[in-house]
Amino acid sequence: MRKFHILFFFCLYIPLASFGALNDGMPVDLKCEHLFRPIGIDVQDPRLSWRMHDSRRGAVQTAYRVLVDTDSLALINDKGSIWDTGKRNGSDRLVSFSGNKLNPFTIYYWKVISYDLNGEPQPSEIATFETGMLGIAQWQGSWISDNKDIHYKPAPYFRKEFSLKKQIKSARAYIASAGLFEMSINGERVGDHFLDPMYTRYDRRILYVTHDVTKHLQSGENVVGLILGNGWYNHQSLAVWDFHHAPWRGRPTFCLNLRIVYTDGSTETVVSERDWKTSSGPIVSNSIYTGEHYDARLEQAGWDKPNFDDSKWQGVRYRSAPSNNIVAQQMNPIRLINEYKAIKVTKHDAQTYLFDLGQNMAGISKIKVKGPAGTVVKLAHGERLAENGRLDLSNIDVYYLGDKEKDPFQTDILILSGEKEDEFMPKFNYKGFRYIEVTSSEPIMLDDSHISAYFVHSDVAQKGFVHTSSALVNDLWRITNNAYLSNLMGYPTDCPQREKNGWTGDGHLAIETALYNYDGITVYEKWLADHRDEQQPNGVLPDIIPTGGWGYGTANGLDWTSTIAIIPWEIYQYYGDSRLLRDCYENIKRYVDYVDRISVNGLTTFGRGDWVPVKSTSNLELTSSVYFYVDAKILAQAAMLFGHKDDYNKYWALSEKIKQAINTKYLDREKGIYASGTQTELSVPLHWGVVPEEFKAQVATNLNQKVLETNFHLDVGVLGAKTLLNALNNNGYSESAYKVAVQDTYPSWGWWAVNGATTLLENWDLQAKRDISENHMMFGEIGGWFFKSIGGILPDPAQPGFKHIILKPIFPDGLTHSEVSHHSPYGQIVSKWTRNKKKIIYDVIIPPNTTATFYGPDNVKGERKIKLPAGKHQIKMELR
Repeated sequence: MRKFHILFFFCLYIPLASFGALNDGMPVDLKCEHLFRPIGIDVQDPRLSWRMHDSRRGAVQTAYRVLVDTDSLALINDKGSIWDTGKRNGSDRLVSFSGNKLNPFTIYYWKVISYDLNGEPQPSEIATFETGMLGIAQWQGSWISDNKDIHYKPAPYFRKEFSLKKQIKSARAYIASAGLFEMSINGERVGDHFLDPMYTRYDRRILYVTHDVTKHLQSGENVVGLILGNGWYNHQSLAVWDFHHAPWRGRPTFCLNLRIVYTDGSTETVVSERDWKTSSGPIVSNSIYTGEHYDARLEQAGWDKPNFDDSKWQGVRYRSAPSNNIVAQQMNPIRLINEYKAIKVTKHDAQTYLFDLGQNMAGISKIKVKGPAGTVVKLAHGERLAENGRLDLSNIDVYYLGDKEKDPFQTDILILSGEKEDEFMPKFNYKGFRYIEVTSSEPIMLDDSHISAYFVHSDVAQKGFVHTSSALVNDLWRITNNAYLSNLMGYPTDCPQREKNGWTGDGHLAIETALYNYDGITVYEKWLADHRDEQQPNGVLPDIIPTGGWGYGTANGLDWTSTIAIIPWEIYQYYGDSRLLRDCYENIKRYVDYVDRISVNGLTTFGRGDWVPVKSTSNLELTSSVYFYVDAKILAQAAMLFGHKDDYNKYWALSEKIKQAINTKYLDREKGIYASGTQTELSVPLHWGVVPEEFKAQVATNLNQKVLETNFHLDVGVLGAKTLLNALNNNGYSESAYKVAVQDTYPSWGWWAVNGATTLLENWDLQAKRDISENHMMFGEIGGWFFKSIGGILPDPAQPGFKHIILKPIFPDGLTHSEVSHHSPYGQIVSKWTRNKKKIIYDVIIPPNTTATFYGPDNVKGERKIKLPAGKHQIKMELR
């Protein structure tokens, strides 16, 4: 028998840090609360993390020391008066601050000294984090708004003049708002965020945003301006989700502290008060759901600059705070990420143009156009075209109940000034679209230079990459990521057009795809805080979060709202950070306890089931009870992690009770089949660990037979789409799993791709009459599965966060090479292989301060298990 040939090389990957010369053993990528150099940190025990740069084989951090001070010079001398951990043995790369109490509005400098495999110290460069309010007591501003009610359409504009006579050292703006805001100082927009602040349950939690505005201020006269948008706070567009009945609904309002530090050490704070002035402006209507209407004739040039005549502006009014729980928005913001120009422009007539951007996306468009005063220009956005080449909104406007003439769905309206080339881009809305249809009341001239589109989403860094010899695999990975980003708007949504809802099921079904590909922990920590806000005292959660009240129905059960357990657990697995799991621990208990009370002998029908199946329907009690088992098991594991022994004993016993109840009722022990034996009914118990060990092979064989019967096609809904490929791949049928994954005829993921999809769809059937969004994430497991299969990169639950890496790549027929990488908390993991008939050359990079174990597939000759230290390795093998 042939043995593996193992060759070791130095690790050659390029680190993300922007340092100059990097020494081996040096700590890099220093983050506070998973953010680089954040401002506005709002917790007393922020998490500090780093990774180790070290190109040597077997590189490990043997000890570390963290120092924090308000004086950067102290750190240069290795002194930390705020916190000095002292030298701590171990390879930890994430710690929670536990030094002296942090003060608000303070810049803290910190660094790490890492001790390498030889015990030699290597200091990091100095990083910073800056605290924000650290409590409601610091707010000096008042909550103010205009004098309008919730039905008034035009957006309110606000301005405040003030004079500065001293030399400015630094300035920070702290803005809390119910609704959306855009801020400017002296005529310049502040920051590059979009749709701030993020959507929350406004009567229970308000987010504030911190901006460094030092460069915007000047000696002498200054003006701060704000425009408020409705957002989800004042939903004026009617839809079936009852947004307009939200208990918090009100006219948008804000509170601002503009804190200025002078070079002489003194401070001054400009605040929101009754001395501000307000007016309506050119934004005559705005809805997060439908569109924005802008009348360029109403523009007031210079309104946010000094020397503007605001004599016709009105006074403001006090408003009560929507919530007294005002916390910092510590997360990756939404931004305008990529700009697109039309790949094709069709002129239907002098008043109708169709722009094809070539990419379905979540975003906004910008138009520059000139025409007669009063000309009405409508920009409708959609995903489909009718047979006549005109825009077709019928697949996405089905839940909109508003006035489609006055407030058309996904349509911006611009009224031209007639005085100049007008430029318009919405401030308080986004849409899901590939096509923009522009119609006008008078003839206008347009070409591809007049329209731009912007892909808009939470600005999360990309962590994972897939590139293979299969164009279809590459396409599926790409379109999955496009769908994911289109549905990441400060919380994961189902679609960016028809609903924009935070459907819980979509969120957890795609969580592994999310975490392999993007650094989204801050978004999920925010969203799970929304879960905690929405949870009823009895433990029940709605199936859309946040919600204005819709979603507490009869089907908001385990297959959807298991987000409360699954996402914190997966964050722990992929980041090695237990903070979110700890924050949600009591909420998971309340949820599991509620289901336990309503279940009968461990079984429950609480859930929606295998949503949008191809053909076969699956047993609701089976799938819901499996998720009940998953939640109880996660809770037991969390209890063990946090040292709650009694809870561990209770919930581990509950999970075993549920498992036994499922197998007693649904497992045919003679045939090895669950329920009626659909792909979903077999794969769900296999994937989630319900099948008894002695029956796994038989159940997996039956699942593979089901796949063979469909000629490697899918016959699943969302639950089966999550589990099918994993259940096959992990139980000896990786070739079958791969054939299903790359199938390109109906029904399959590939069927979408070969029919021109640039994002994932909501329905397997392209001719379906309902559930037909063309930018959905609920079938998004496919993008993460490539990392787990052809890449074989897996976290080890015993050493989470990829401290120990499990490598189980597959080498399927038809694929000649693959390179899959994931930037873990410890650094870049690369799993790369080439195949020439039966011979495999496998190259792998293991980041410093970690280890890995390689498990060859069953069809590999010779030794199949190899332990690998940090560094670069090559393994040569031969298939049977």
